[in-house]
Amino acid sequence: MRFLLALGLVAGSLCASEPEPSAAQIQEIITKFSTKETEFAKARENYTYRQTARVIELDAGGNPGGRWEMVSDIIFTGEGKRSEHVVRAPVATLQNIQISPEDEQDLRSVQPFVLTAGDISKYDVRYVGKEKLDEINCYQFAVKPKTMEKGKRYFEGQVWVDDHDLQIVKSYGRGVGILSKHSDQAFAKFETYREQIDGKYWFPTYTIANDTLNFKTGQSQRIKMTVKYEDYKQFKSDTLIKYGDEVNQTPTVPPSPKKP
Repeated sequence: MRFLLALGLVAGSLCASEPEPSAAQIQEIITKFSTKETEFAKARENYTYRQTARVIELDAGGNPGGRWEMVSDIIFTGEGKRSEHVVRAPVATLQNIQISPEDEQDLRSVQPFVLTAGDISKYDVRYVGKEKLDEINCYQFAVKPKTMEKGKRYFEGQVWVDDHDLQIVKSYGRGVGILSKHSDQAFAKFETYREQIDGKYWFPTYTIANDTLNFKTGQSQRIKMTVKYEDYKQFKSDTLIKYGDEVNQTPTVPPSPKKP
């Protein structure tokens, strides 16, 4: 598995030598990267891949305890329909928390966050500045939903957009939504990193969270969550998939393993 070079990122200094974009230029950047994200979302729908998700409870000393795991393959049926096939799902041994339907929604749609042209009107997108992530010059934006509908999940946090390819290469935040007033749920902050696949688009390859969940009852639980998206393969069919312009190829280097 090759990870995005940005996986071992240490945030670089702002690109002070270059002038900040004007308000009109910022809006143009937002429009262009949401268009690129739309193309990426369509392209990813034509790929198979394996998704491995794990949540581990940690004690005060960081020692692992109960865990939840699911390994699934995103595949196509013989009729060409996209499907999720669960490969392995051991019995969960979590002691203090449970995986909720909202957690499952976040796993599928919020953590691999995509900000398409169709969705961007639902979010406030505020330009933060320029930041260099390793060798990647990026525009940084703060993102939050304008309004929320019951039953839907949204992303709130920050995204880093490659200033050349105009695609999201990293996102940091958490899933948000309208919960029942009787619900006592907490959602960890996570980071998702992307890698170039087939030299065309930046696909999510790794999500990690190492956070403490604080509940209304006053109880708290430290957790570590990892999600790996690997073995991307384009589904072959008689349909011609048009990707648009290829992005600039950036070499990737495997990072050092992260520790809790």
